[in-house]
Amino acid sequence: MRTPRHGSAIDKAEAAFKAATSKPSAAPAAKPTAPPEGKEMVSLRLDRAVLEHFQDDGPGWQDRINAALRAAAGLDPQ
Repeated sequence: MRTPRHGSAIDKAEAAFKAATSKPSAAPAAKPTAPPEGKEMVSLRLDRAVLEHFQDDGPGWQDRINAALRAAAGLDPQ
C-alpha cells in the first residue's frame, strides 16, 4: 500500500477545489465614500411661466434654475 505524497496532483487539486468553493473570510469593511457632487438627471414639472422666464435669457437656463433652487433651499452657491 502506497502512502500519499504531499504535494501530489490530487492534493493540489483538492486544495484548489477547497479554495474555490469555500466561503472567503470576512471581507474588509468598505471605506465610506462621499456622495458624488455631480448633477443628476430628473424629471420635473414646472409652470410654463417659470420655464419661459428662465429660457428667455437663452442658453444656460437649466443652470439658472438650479442656482435659483439652491438659493431658495439656503444652500451655498457653487
